[in-house]
Amino acid sequence: MADRYLSFTGTAPGRFLTRRLGLPQPAELRRDALDGGLLHLTAGKSDLDLAPVLARTGLPADVNGRPAAVVLDATGVRDVAALADVHAALHPVAGSVAASGRVVVLGAPLAADDHHQAAAQQALEGFTRSLGKEIGRGRTVNLVRLTEAAPAESTLRFLLSPASAYVSGQVIEVGTTGGEQEPDDGDLPLAGRTALVTGAARGIGAAVAETLAGQGAQVVVLDVPQAEDAARRAAERLGGTALALDITAADAGERIAEALPGGLDVLVHNAGITRDRRLVNMPAERWSSVLDVNLAGVLRTTDALLAAGAVNRGGRIVATASIAGLAGNAGQTNYGASKAGIVGLVRSLAPRALDEHGVTVNAVAPGFIETKMTAAVPLLIREAGRRMNSLAQGGLPVDVARTTAWLAHPASGAVNGQVVRVCGQSLLGA
Repeated sequence: MADRYLSFTGTAPGRFLTRRLGLPQPAELRRDALDGGLLHLTAGKSDLDLAPVLARTGLPADVNGRPAAVVLDATGVRDVAALADVHAALHPVAGSVAASGRVVVLGAPLAADDHHQAAAQQALEGFTRSLGKEIGRGRTVNLVRLTEAAPAESTLRFLLSPASAYVSGQVIEVGTTGGEQEPDDGDLPLAGRTALVTGAARGIGAAVAETLAGQGAQVVVLDVPQAEDAARRAAERLGGTALALDITAADAGERIAEALPGGLDVLVHNAGITRDRRLVNMPAERWSSVLDVNLAGVLRTTDALLAAGAVNRGGRIVATASIAGLAGNAGQTNYGASKAGIVGLVRSLAPRALDEHGVTVNAVAPGFIETKMTAAVPLLIREAGRRMNSLAQGGLPVDVARTTAWLAHPASGAVNGQVVRVCGQSLLGA
């Protein structure tokens, strides 16, 4: 469903009226290309050599004073005094960043033996989240914590690209290497890889499957038998294959492994259902069905595929959480519990899966995404969902899909155990 308010605020009368009434003024997000160059700043003393990495983002160095993106290297900030360098660096330029531009702050891990450094580095989190809420005009602000001297190239490329249009206010930790490798074809980074997406016949799952196929993956479209026709049509359109299977079946993992003798390189757990009702009015069936599809099926299938060695080394597992699992939502105790469970799965399994199987495990947590399901939400609730984030609008399925593709990228092996919200920096739980 079209966001008519967003369209209205893009007109001269709309800008005038919303400004006079103090209403949100969302800017239409640029999802095709960023307009301008890149400005590289430093706060504190840093040993990072960012120049080669930033050169490969495709953004030229900013020369006109209106950058499309700003990268602030704050890894050397070790005390409160050095935080003044953060202000000094960004204060003059924050207002000049182009509409739909990017601000990325690079931080360091919190030192266990230096509480001054830990305080200063933690301060960067409050700084970036606050700047994200005030910077406006469709611009995003994110913090990347680097736990190695070498910067995380795939993460910077993502955050400095149009693909991250609806990702803001996030803190992403980039750890030790996990078998990442630059693909042979930069335009088709998933060429030669097999990706399975559950719940892929429609909605966000279909967008994920299309995005992965567009990056070269051989996609397996998995959905329940009732959606087999839609799954087959989607698979044919993408040059992939369809697999009709209920993810809650006890032998779902074994059947997936049998269907893919060459194994998987990317496993996207997207299938999910809602059965909303307040707890006092929720029968046991509504509770158990949501927990079984959204969480128990994910756990069983993942365990079975890892045990069978069906997820190839260097593989990626990406699960779908939700801000409902992070912040809670009235009438969704079952859904919120299931999606919070996904977060627990990721945080516990990620280090072990990397050590034992060479596989990373991450999650995306969508906020208000424009789908047929949200189009059916009552008007006032739908409008509140759209406006209650720093970008003052809903996201699109492609925003979730592109974030998933970044986590599935061969060069994203140092990103592990992360839950990345695709919510425009929702005010819920932020």
